[in-house]
Amino acid sequence: MKPVKPIMFLALSGSLLLVGCNSTATAPDTYTYICDSGAKITATYPDTDSAHVSYLGHEHIMHIAVAASGARYVGDQLVWWTKGPEGTLFQRHADGDNSILEQCSQPR
Repeated sequence: MKPVKPIMFLALSGSLLLVGCNSTATAPDTYTYICDSGAKITATYPDTDSAHVSYLGHEHIMHIAVAASGARYVGDQLVWWTKGPEGTLFQRHADGDNSILEQCSQPR
């Protein structure tokens, strides 16, 4: 077997490096909601099973949960439920009840 010449090795490794850099990583979908109280919620969806919800300066990592309609995410004693351009943030209580913290919609 012939040894690989240094110039050929550099050319081949450079080509592989360019191919690796050309991968198209997509940014997660991010949506902004304005709430009836005037608060702003930013929701980022890095994948189909989770949401990162920013509310009052805190980021809440939530995971998908069963919903009759729309998309519902649960985490950090909160529930984020969206349907179309509307979103509702609930506080989860120990007894299993939820109370509405914010009712929001995406700006038009």
